[in-house]
Amino acid sequence: MKIPFLGPRHGKSGDAALPADPEAIAALLSECALLRSQADRAGVRLDDTPASLEALDQMVPLWRDDPETLPWLGNDAGLYLGTVVVRTVPGAVWRIRRDGEPVLRLASGREVEVMGPGRQWAGSGVPELSQLYAEIAEP
Repeated sequence: MKIPFLGPRHGKSGDAALPADPEAIAALLSECALLRSQADRAGVRLDDTPASLEALDQMVPLWRDDPETLPWLGNDAGLYLGTVVVRTVPGAVWRIRRDGEPVLRLASGREVEVMGPGRQWAGSGVPELSQLYAEIAEP
């Protein structure tokens, strides 16, 4: 998932630098409209908490029958996982890589990709989003 509208800002390392307002980026990346729509239809409330990740893991994956929806939903799942991390794990922020892919940077400096795992979750249910969250949130 490339995010070209963030502009060609590059840091010293050549990676895209976040705009001055990381909260605005977090808000933008948290939209996840397709995932929120699917969850709403299934009666799952996405309130940006770890418990909502557990609820997503329990949803019946009706989207797997639609090859056009699957990759978009997977991207949204990765963004939603990242949203929960940014909102609940102290020091976690979004960073946009040079290739346009959003990744998480934890307070420790460790970077975590969530888009690939989100697409895997949408396609097969593995890894579970709640388990990924637990692994990322570990100190």
